[in-house]
Amino acid sequence: MYSVPMSRRPKSQHGVPEISIREKAYLYIQQLVATGRLPAGGGISELQLAKDLGSSRTPIREAMNQLAAEGMLNQSKNGGMVVSQVTREDITELYELREALEVYAVGRVASQPMVQADRERLQKLIDEIGLLQKELRKTKQDVLDHGQMERFIACDLGFHALLMSMTNNARLQKIINDTRLLISIFAIHRRGHDLAALKSIQQYHQQILDGVVQQKADVAMAALAGHIRESQRERLSEYDHWRREASLKQSVPAFFDIHKMNPVG
Repeated sequence: MYSVPMSRRPKSQHGVPEISIREKAYLYIQQLVATGRLPAGGGISELQLAKDLGSSRTPIREAMNQLAAEGMLNQSKNGGMVVSQVTREDITELYELREALEVYAVGRVASQPMVQADRERLQKLIDEIGLLQKELRKTKQDVLDHGQMERFIACDLGFHALLMSMTNNARLQKIINDTRLLISIFAIHRRGHDLAALKSIQQYHQQILDGVVQQKADVAMAALAGHIRESQRERLSEYDHWRREASLKQSVPAFFDIHKMNPVG
């Protein structure tokens, strides 16, 4: 059973229609993929999704077809749907698209004064990354654990999403959000960040915010471009490591069995 919490819009009020079953299914599947409950290459059951949402299979199929058109799902050989397998080329292209769109967007945001409440929310998200650094130093961990990594991802996504929302351009926001979500399919293989990575990300976020607040578009755009490029290098490095490990496990499984029986340290 695919079980994840799902926010629901209130029923129709003042002429605003309630979210449709197809839209619920669309958001639900996105959430399953983003959280790793539906892994890359994993199959999707229309029947199970229909049970989870208490609906017929027709709106589920429509949502899956939409996600397939957007690149998140692929048609499998047996006629069903599977979560897309992200390739190295996909990661490169998605980051190039993300850089082009987000850097343009932050330039627009920096061209106008920022609301104080938004500035405070963004600063709080930046400061949370500083708290994670303090936790690593205090516990003498090398990297963030699973729970801490979830907190980091929430802060990172929240920072970028809030910035992009300030463009007041719904179409641009959707394309950027979809691009980031596709990247997150691979990010499931992401290892926990270490102290150096957290410090670098916090500095980039602070530079971006300072540039926007001071309405220095060139500063904000340069900082965001550098941030995205560094993230791309990390994702490609992780992808290469993951592919090497997967290849070794397939070609020399005995090597990994020995290490399981005789762990180092």
